[in-house]
Amino acid sequence: MSLPVLRPSSRSRGLLLSLVALAALCALGGCSTLGYLAQSVQGHLGVMRAARPVEAWLADPGTDAELRERLLLSQRMRDFAVSELALPDNASYRRYADLGRSAVVWNVVAAPELSLTLKTWCFPVVGCVGYRGYFARDAADAQALALRGQALEASVYGVPAYSTLGKLPGDFFADPLLNTFIGYPEGELARLVFHELAHQVSYASGDTEFNESFATAVERLGGARWLARHASPAAREEHQHFDARRRDFKALVLGARDRLDALYRGAASQDDKRANKAAVMAALRAEHARLKAGPWGGYAGYDAWFASANNASLGVQAAYNARVPAFEALFQNEGGDFPRFYAAVERLAALPREERHARLDALAPRALDRR
Repeated sequence: MSLPVLRPSSRSRGLLLSLVALAALCALGGCSTLGYLAQSVQGHLGVMRAARPVEAWLADPGTDAELRERLLLSQRMRDFAVSELALPDNASYRRYADLGRSAVVWNVVAAPELSLTLKTWCFPVVGCVGYRGYFARDAADAQALALRGQALEASVYGVPAYSTLGKLPGDFFADPLLNTFIGYPEGELARLVFHELAHQVSYASGDTEFNESFATAVERLGGARWLARHASPAAREEHQHFDARRRDFKALVLGARDRLDALYRGAASQDDKRANKAAVMAALRAEHARLKAGPWGGYAGYDAWFASANNASLGVQAAYNARVPAFEALFQNEGGDFPRFYAAVERLAALPREERHARLDALAPRALDRR
């Protein structure tokens, strides 16, 4: 997840600085009210203030031994991101914050009853995105309730990390490591760090599909390289199990999304569409139950998602996957060289949206990637 931000001046300008420098944190979902802007600014500053340099945590005798090991691991990954993946060498992920909550932000997404097209919120700099984010869960739930009152299906989900694109100067504003993801399995921690750093390499305003698919491609390429070169056999085996479940989940969810998309675009009556939609959703949940009882060995990590699945939660799945094969093909075309790959992506990002997507289609036609 990425958030563009404006450049700040000196801190001495206090609240005015915060409002101006962090105004684009409305990329969390749009700035229709000053209240929303205030929670965006205050929430982001709260995260920044909670962060301390990793070195300070390591030097603190009160730091838990397990956290100490995870922080050391994260710094090896951070060094690897620079030396092996040519990702930015800056203060990002050199600090750590324990926020005392399970997510840094809660995103709200919404879609009509018989459509997978997400409602969008638009604002300067970042363009339009299909989510609206809150630093407090109760505020996100209230927004979802309001959207349901507009006859939309809404979903709320926690986000473990977001990127400020590395645009703000100074260590204070650098993206920190967070308790929301520091305990991830080794392969997943590497992938998340590489994904968020990739947002600092290239960003196309208003093109979530391009931005997230690019970052997902980098996380996959970089994560595979990290696991092959630095992870223990146990960590690689753990990742294989985790990734197998993820592939099953994506194949199941995107298959249901395809069926619903065809249904909604068809000529059936609204009543027939509702009936068929209910059948697709029932089959989706039944297949999840089968996977959980069988290959997943009782794994319950997706239970909440399937319990509340709707058009909104299905619709948001496409953005992170649709263009990944095209970016992976581009990486191969550039000889597997990360700097050349990034330069090619930057050239694409500078093109008008339609031309950009046409170039990606030439590399690999748009398709929901189920890997």
